Amino acid sequence: MTNHSIPLSSRTADPPQIFLEVNGIRLHYQRLGSGEPLIVLVHGSFLSLDSWSAIQGSLAELGTVVAFDRPGFGASDRPLPGSDRSSMALYSAEAQARLLADLIPALGFEQAVLIGNSTGGTLAVLAALVHPERVSALVLIDAMVYSGYATSEVPAPVRSLMSAAKPLFGLLMGFAIDRLFAKVMRRFWYRHERLSAERIAQLKANLMQGPWRESFVELFLATRHLNLEQRLTGLRLPTLVITGDHDRAVKPEESRRLAQAIPGARLCVIPEAGHLPHEEQPEAVLEAIRTFLTEHAPARS
Repeated sequence: MTNHSIPLSSRTADPPQIFLEVNGIRLHYQRLGSGEPLIVLVHGSFLSLDSWSAIQGSLAELGTVVAFDRPGFGASDRPLPGSDRSSMALYSAEAQARLLADLIPALGFEQAVLIGNSTGGTLAVLAALVHPERVSALVLIDAMVYSGYATSEVPAPVRSLMSAAKPLFGLLMGFAIDRLFAKVMRRFWYRHERLSAERIAQLKANLMQGPWRESFVELFLATRHLNLEQRLTGLRLPTLVITGDHDRAVKPEESRRLAQAIPGARLCVIPEAGHLPHEEQPEAVLEAIRTFLTEHAPARS
């Protein structure tokens, strides 16, 4: 199969960058297209809305497309706990899912198709479970449900220690991320040699803005086991599960299991792709999403 990865130098010009406050957090987002359906793109950890740049323009032919930086990433706020807000209130999966659901009416829509990758897929699933009235369909691209973010939890003693020494842990965590960032990004790709040093540098710059170390510690402390496995049968909406056939972060077997667990879900396996098939094989991912939305999304108005 032909590799359709798009070099950084050949990507189209960035759409206008705008900001919107939702639940007291200033979100950076890009908006393309018009009419229904609203399609909201939710990126994974260590990434930003730039992760969707290879497909968002084409998706805008189907309706309104919004890609946004999650809190703590890209150009969105990196809020830190104050006297009235804890890290759980800011960065827990539940808080992020609520923010995702509340973003939809803030954009002027009643419902949205949520397309989430990796931990963004985790949040899309949780938003659909907790706020089903806001979600019309799901596209889950190598979503973490049975491993990683969705099943991790910091032991209480470690959490207490980290909370008591946040500056130190922030420095240690920042040092580790800085040293390992390129290795992690390459692991996300099947053909990692196609991920240029220029692209990695841009991704790193997108992450390391403002108090990024401090916000990452808060995100880490707020991580909890979400017990999503027992709740998946409650998803009663059209769902497409996409996996790269060489994903090393979320094994394809997990995506197959996810497609079987969600009633009526469809599975699409993208050849010659890793954890980010929408970046590595954008045309194949677009074809799968376009076919799915043509069948299940509300008619464009």
